[in-house]
Amino acid sequence: MATVYPGADLSARDIVDLKRYPIELLTSPEAQLLIEDCQAKIAQTGACELKNFVTPAGLEALIADAVRLEGTAFHNALVGNAYLDTPDESLPPDHVRRATEPTSLGAVAYDQFPTDSALRKVFEWDPVMHFIGKVLELPKIYRYGDPMGALNLAVMKDGDYLRWHFDQTDFVSSLAIRSAEEGGRFEYVPMIRNSREENYEKVKALLAGSREGVIEIANAPGTLVLFKGRHSIHRVTPIHGKISRLMGLFGFDTQPGVVSTEHLRRIRYGRTEVLNTL
Repeated sequence: MATVYPGADLSARDIVDLKRYPIELLTSPEAQLLIEDCQAKIAQTGACELKNFVTPAGLEALIADAVRLEGTAFHNALVGNAYLDTPDESLPPDHVRRATEPTSLGAVAYDQFPTDSALRKVFEWDPVMHFIGKVLELPKIYRYGDPMGALNLAVMKDGDYLRWHFDQTDFVSSLAIRSAEEGGRFEYVPMIRNSREENYEKVKALLAGSREGVIEIANAPGTLVLFKGRHSIHRVTPIHGKISRLMGLFGFDTQPGVVSTEHLRRIRYGRTEVLNTL
């Protein structure tokens, strides 16, 4: 007899805690207060934590879902700079853009998620997308068009580390599923740079060990985090122990149909061809 996947019968409405986060009707007074609170937090710190975004039954389903998928993750180790570009060798040797650190983690691509996946149900539920768009004050957002990159399960195990870096997109939405046995803290410095000033000296000091301005997000399981990472440098501290850190990453964009390059697909997923599972 086939094993029934825990949570296979749950809908997104069962997984998201709608009593705590009334996101189905964004015009309601309760939803408006929630949106305004999130916007104020992002304006102040560059991030908003929505703790217990999912119900206890929903979190149980998300954990079971992630555990069954984590073994399919492509694991990669890279060395690079905080700007996610090729270091410019014309710059002085001690320039921060030439400073590199290792990164190692695993990723399960969108086309690897079965249709009964709890995480996939949350990602594909329109009220979640519309809520995130309202919080970020965007006229409209779309699910990322890439069949691999739209939804990911980030898997970090013993020895893994995500280096200090800036994102190349304006915002990231993540749903914490399981914490590591030790480590795996999300750290960031809000708005350390802007469109006019890179603030290289402060970034250089941070990479050298400075803790000035560093904020930590615990990412307790069940927490949805909305984060603006283009101007706020951030990292995930090294993982230790037998329990892996599992995190859902939701991809949205202000334009429809946006996809990754083949180079990024190869680095993140170890392949460029899409599985015929979506």
